[in-house]
Amino acid sequence: MQYKKSIIASTFAFIVAASCCWLPALVIAIGGGTTLLGISNGIEQLSGVFMSLGVGLLGLGMYQYNKKNKAVNKELILQSSISCPGCGHSKKEIMPTNSCLFYYSCENCNRRLKPLEGDCCVFCSYGTVACPPIQLNQNCC
Repeated sequence: MQYKKSIIASTFAFIVAASCCWLPALVIAIGGGTTLLGISNGIEQLSGVFMSLGVGLLGLGMYQYNKKNKAVNKELILQSSISCPGCGHSKKEIMPTNSCLFYYSCENCNRRLKPLEGDCCVFCSYGTVACPPIQLNQNCC
């Protein structure tokens, strides 16, 4: 959900960039003096920088959003063959889409498999196909 952060940051940058228009009116409306209007003049000189930053962050957010949608439309592979590192026995299993499988018992030698360091589940460690969240470029569990 990085795209949401980019869109929020770009909105903030656009609001700051346009402050030369709305800040003087706000200061006058709340009864501020002319010294506070000098702040608006200083920000106005940097409005081009803030506008560029806003456009860049908005573009980044749109890119991340499109990348996320492409991953969601990707067809998931739900079947994976888990191979026991102890005895070499292999079995095809259907991966759950709503949870991770942290432990798996080999049918041949009863060895209890756990994910390797850095992997989120036994399918990522011992399977032929990574788990569904990893296939979708999402955080696993």
